[in-house]
Amino acid sequence: MALGRTAMAAELMIELDETPQVWTTEALLSHPQIRDIEIADDVSYKRSMRYRAVPARTLLEGLAPGDHLQVIALDGFAAELPASILLASEGARAWLAVEDTQYPWPPLAPGRPSAGPFYLVWSDPAASQISPEQWPYQVSRIRLQAPVAQRFPQLLPAPEAGVEIQAGYAAYQRHCMACHRLNAAGDATFGPDLNIPHNPTEYFSGDFLAQYIRNPQSLRRWPQGRMPAFTEAILPVEELNALLAYLQHMASHKVPVPQDMPHN
Repeated sequence: MALGRTAMAAELMIELDETPQVWTTEALLSHPQIRDIEIADDVSYKRSMRYRAVPARTLLEGLAPGDHLQVIALDGFAAELPASILLASEGARAWLAVEDTQYPWPPLAPGRPSAGPFYLVWSDPAASQISPEQWPYQVSRIRLQAPVAQRFPQLLPAPEAGVEIQAGYAAYQRHCMACHRLNAAGDATFGPDLNIPHNPTEYFSGDFLAQYIRNPQSLRRWPQGRMPAFTEAILPVEELNALLAYLQHMASHKVPVPQDMPHN
């Protein structure tokens, strides 16, 4: 969507029980708690941005802190989020930014659309260590889900796996699962599967996988590449090492390749 072009009105579906709620752009812009907010360091736009936004927790009535949510974007990105961080009234605060059709947001990059129609943004994200994958844009659906371990047991490390591998499993859920599947497990359709047919630890030698995670463009110069750089501020060294240990562990715990899965 080019800057200045009128955005299309949209609908957001929120599924917390058997009766989904559907919010239109117009309804959200008329919400009694909508306000102007400024996000000082927007993850997607890489600069300060101003939005009309609704506190996320006001749209999630009836949700308990121990619940688990999935936020799905139009491009197949599927962020897994604990309800506790969305319901918090202290520390980082979650907001649903709403793109006004009369004042569309700028494109994320030349030739790309904006972050609208709906974008989950955070004020004071560092207070709760909110990662970039927890800023889903082009949101179309928010739904209550069972915990990841219950839905996708093929992601679980072997019972004998040590503490570091277990920590890596948690890091995978936090940083990777919004874009990737592993062992064909997950709901994201954005990036490739990280274990079948091949795990990246099987074809990245030496420190190249760690380097790729830190800065994908440093190994593969690709202007269209959409994997972000995971700096130490986002993914500390100890957490990166745990993630690599988990991936290496899972390379020896593959599931059979589904018949309908492309071999890429």
